[in-house]
Amino acid sequence: MAHRYWLALFCGVLCATGAQGQSIETVTVTAARMPEPVGQSAFSVVTLSAAKLAQSDRLDAALAAVPGVSLFRRDSSISANPTTQGISLRAIAPSGAGRALVLLDGVPMNDPFGNWVIWSALPFEDIGRAEIVRGAGTGPYGSGALTGTILLSERSGRGLAVADASAGGLGTARAGASGGAQLGGIALFASASAEHSDGWNPVLPSQRGAADRPLWFNGASGSLSAMTELGGSMTASARIGLYEEARGNGVVGGKANAHGMMASLALARAATARHAGWRLQLWSLRSNLSNTFTAEAADHMRASVVNDQYATPAWGWGANAAVLGSSGPWRWEAGGDLRNDSGESREHYFPVGGVFRDARRAGGRLVIAGLYAEGAWNTPHWLVTAGVRADRWATSQGHLIQSNIATGAVTSASYPASRSGVVPTGRIGVKRQIGGGMYLRAAAYAGFRVPSLNELYRPFRVANVITNANANLKPETLYGEEVGWGGHAGAVIWQLTGFYNRLADAITNVTVTRTPTLTIQQRQNAGNIDALGLEGDLSDRLSKELRVHTAFALTDARVHATGAAAGLNGKRPAQDPVATLIAGADYSPLNPLQLSAQLRFESARFNDDLNQQKLGSALTLDLRASWRLRPRWDAYVAVDNATDARIAYQVDSPGIDLYAAPRRIMVGVSYVPRI
Repeated sequence: MAHRYWLALFCGVLCATGAQGQSIETVTVTAARMPEPVGQSAFSVVTLSAAKLAQSDRLDAALAAVPGVSLFRRDSSISANPTTQGISLRAIAPSGAGRALVLLDGVPMNDPFGNWVIWSALPFEDIGRAEIVRGAGTGPYGSGALTGTILLSERSGRGLAVADASAGGLGTARAGASGGAQLGGIALFASASAEHSDGWNPVLPSQRGAADRPLWFNGASGSLSAMTELGGSMTASARIGLYEEARGNGVVGGKANAHGMMASLALARAATARHAGWRLQLWSLRSNLSNTFTAEAADHMRASVVNDQYATPAWGWGANAAVLGSSGPWRWEAGGDLRNDSGESREHYFPVGGVFRDARRAGGRLVIAGLYAEGAWNTPHWLVTAGVRADRWATSQGHLIQSNIATGAVTSASYPASRSGVVPTGRIGVKRQIGGGMYLRAAAYAGFRVPSLNELYRPFRVANVITNANANLKPETLYGEEVGWGGHAGAVIWQLTGFYNRLADAITNVTVTRTPTLTIQQRQNAGNIDALGLEGDLSDRLSKELRVHTAFALTDARVHATGAAAGLNGKRPAQDPVATLIAGADYSPLNPLQLSAQLRFESARFNDDLNQQKLGSALTLDLRASWRLRPRWDAYVAVDNATDARIAYQVDSPGIDLYAAPRRIMVGVSYVPRI
């Protein structure tokens, strides 16, 4: 599939250079994208600009600059297995499936089979802005916005938008670019990226055995979008994106591959004083994943392949439509959306003498359809907003079929019954300007997430842990309230939010039995998780040369379990830190020189649901120095984890932890538009 990325790269270069080298009449085209929800500022929102996103070479790492935003474990997507790359907000209960919804201009990026996000498909060169909405979503977001929503917007424009090339430590090399061209009345925009890393061995040298290997990575992506005006204030846009990645899992024989394609088509008419606006969007997401899982001996001297997930074909498609308008201080929006996901995992397992004996197919179908209405009353001093939503979900075609590879005979077959339900949700928010540049706000909300096909139907094994599926899982729901205070005074901008959230029917891997050599878990609705938290951020330009920023999140999350999971009562959710603190500074002592530093502290967390495997706290320092070579071109040196801190992200076996990336020094050159 490498030809796909050469084609995408060619398209990106062609669009960028073609726009610079041709004289074409300028036509301004506004993309048919989702407008900002009518009452957005009444909720806890953090916005990351394109410049902020470009400070990290991977989008998930850039998003993690907001405390409480994280993947399941404390490593980034360059080393994490795709199945653990689901993203969550507010540290209520991180999950491999993710408890946050990720949208790119209205299109869900969560995988149709497992709900995780393949971050290689979203290079920063293609993303112009990210809005992180903390708290359960409703209204136009659709289902899945349980702990929040991440709204991504694609870049646009003519000529070269951004470019970056770097190489350095851990055998890492990366290049990416995006740009646009105007062809008559059609605006084209393309992006392409590619990355390689030799990786690192996550086991300490003193504990390594012959079976341990580096976490290497290869990945590439490309996208092309087109936008045009149709007349009568109507616009149309289309986008196609491709990605592929391969990685090593850190053990002999362990590897993972993922590839996929995304496509969307949108039509819209902007609202005016005389008529309402509308939007219609269709989208499709295809993905495939393969994983080879291994089990290691306690001394790490040998490993054996225990499961070969050789294919996981999945297809998600859907649509969303909305009508929106305004009248004086009133704004409103009403619409609906549909998501249809299907897929299955195909695996070989149970090796005998190094040869797999059994095969397994597990999967099904999930359909979610919803209607919503949301309105806002906005004056210079008050913003009041409210929205309601109702979703119907249905699972069907569930199956778990196991057979003998040699004979093809079916040894067992399970076809879970179809299930369905209706979930009402809503949100309300109030914001009051109190003078002096300050405001107070309050909000309450409810959201839900239907279990992924992976959680419902697929059992799996990783190392010495077997996790069984559960086709009877109920949807998770979250209810929350929060109050906030914020504002600006001169160059100082701040916001502070206190919240209480209850995650009901929380899905977690509950340990059923554990021996020194094998742990058996099952996905269960373990009960409730109550989270009380405080989060805030502040930025200040102390002088023309110096800008500082800091942010923090404190979350006390506790499990209140029932039934078979009662042993989790009072425990913290796995991989859930109590405190995260980020502090940074940008300093320009000379006109062409820019220095940046960011310090991140995270408190200890537990690797497991029983809180028996503790992962220590982590303190990391990232540094960057750039020098302007010429207008819009910079040369830079970036040092990640400058102190070479040991950051444990997983307990591999008793007494042996796995560690995230050590210190890495990168040297690069970038084209950065001045804003």
